[in-house]
Amino acid sequence: MHAPHARLQLTGITKAYPGVVANSNVSLTVMPGETHAVLGENGAGKSTLMKIIYGSIKPDAGQMLLNGQPVVIRNPKEARANGISMVFQHFNLFDTMTVAENVWLGLARESLEQVTASILAKAEEYGLDIDPARPVHTLSVGEMQRVEIIRALLTRPELLILDEPTSVLTPQAVEKLFVVLKKLASEGCSILYISHKLHEIRELCTACTVLRGGKVTGVCNPQEESNASLSRLMIGAEPPQLEHRKQKAGESRLSVRNLRLEREDQFGVDLDGISLEVRAGEVVGIAGVSGNGQKELLYALSGEDCRAPVGSIRMGERDVSALHPGSRRKLGLHFVPEERLGRGAVPTLSLAHNLLLTRTGSISYPKFAGGWIQVGKLEAHAARIIKSFNVKAGGPNAVARSLSGGNLQKFIVGREIDAKPTLFIVSQPTWGVDVGASAQIRGEILALRDAGCAVLVVSEELEELFEVSDRLHVIARGKLSPSVPMAEATVEKIGEWMSGLWEEEQGPDAGPPQGGAAPPGGAATRAAAQRGGQQHHV
Repeated sequence: MHAPHARLQLTGITKAYPGVVANSNVSLTVMPGETHAVLGENGAGKSTLMKIIYGSIKPDAGQMLLNGQPVVIRNPKEARANGISMVFQHFNLFDTMTVAENVWLGLARESLEQVTASILAKAEEYGLDIDPARPVHTLSVGEMQRVEIIRALLTRPELLILDEPTSVLTPQAVEKLFVVLKKLASEGCSILYISHKLHEIRELCTACTVLRGGKVTGVCNPQEESNASLSRLMIGAEPPQLEHRKQKAGESRLSVRNLRLEREDQFGVDLDGISLEVRAGEVVGIAGVSGNGQKELLYALSGEDCRAPVGSIRMGERDVSALHPGSRRKLGLHFVPEERLGRGAVPTLSLAHNLLLTRTGSISYPKFAGGWIQVGKLEAHAARIIKSFNVKAGGPNAVARSLSGGNLQKFIVGREIDAKPTLFIVSQPTWGVDVGASAQIRGEILALRDAGCAVLVVSEELEELFEVSDRLHVIARGKLSPSVPMAEATVEKIGEWMSGLWEEEQGPDAGPPQGGAAPPGGAATRAAAQRGGQQHHV
């Protein structure tokens, strides 16, 4: 009997851009039914390689074989015709179309009604909660990722490429997805799996190709490796260990009291009696599955939504409920949104000019004239942030969209931390960021805390929240759980709470564990989230 052909075989793949070689003589072999990890730090060339396989990018050199036959994939349509589907880290969805219409674009042989029914069936099977009738512009980033996963699975692929697929799921949902992926692999589907969660790769994948600087630097079986050895293969060193010092929290920097806000659109989530407090010198985390009110809460806290009732949001003694983002920034609040491109940065502007979104130090204001941008000062400022936060970019004039997702994230986080805020709110700080950069960003968050800043971190990454938080809340269906000190938090407990199930607890729900005064409307007045209460539209 002949040995089976490889499902995918790449030989000598090379792709260069002005000033950078994204892929250099890359070879990769994936067998039928194999779950194959592609590991590498941000900017290592993983996304470029995946887009070449999917036909989104044309390589400069090299050969691609599918099932032993040479192929040239010129576009994603041809890729899908050849049994290849991909879930991108940055999504390819039309904002003004519904979920079903976006999926239908790739399944035009079926009617829209058939596609809608298929989406609902697949969502039920995989535990991926989504409404086919919702316009994409009403979805959170996490919900958009669910759409991409469902769309890829509906094509019944022979080769499935997944880029950071678990960042929006509870630990329980990750386990369920892994069962499905293992079943797909057992049926012969090959999976290319990109993740920065090394424990996932070791559990799920049976082979791994490591990229560094666009070149293959190693091939291994991740189940025979440790997290430390995989880190060394990927970044040449183990990530530094975070030092989380215990310290007493200071005065209140952010106080939210019984915040109730009706959703602005029919697909949003009502905020229902949210109360929390963040004090100087502490990190408060908020966990939760995407689409449970995080977006609405962050809009209210950042000032993008100024409808909050009078007195419901305070910074220190100042009522900021009706203040816009610029006014809150002047009081010391700096904010990093979850969407890097579009809200955190303007894709077509340089890094230097993206500084002007929240930093105006390079604008001069003569007494009788409008402000002038001091370009040299602006570029020097951007260069300092690029150097301080180890951002891989072609200098301060590189446009934002030219950076890998992780490097753009480092720049945006660095831009806000560099402002030395007294209150720092960050959403998904290390989404799609490699282990080395994740450790750096989390270290900077802890350094801010140690310097006396009040920090609020909203994340769907439980490992991250457990690393940096002093106290933890869970948001579900627009309600906020009591806070739990990290010494009492477990992954199992928080995972259950993320489903909206928390037991009634007595005492303050927002005061720090050091013994701050209980805020009005404690946990007893916001008892366990009820199964039949306010539901997110699905």
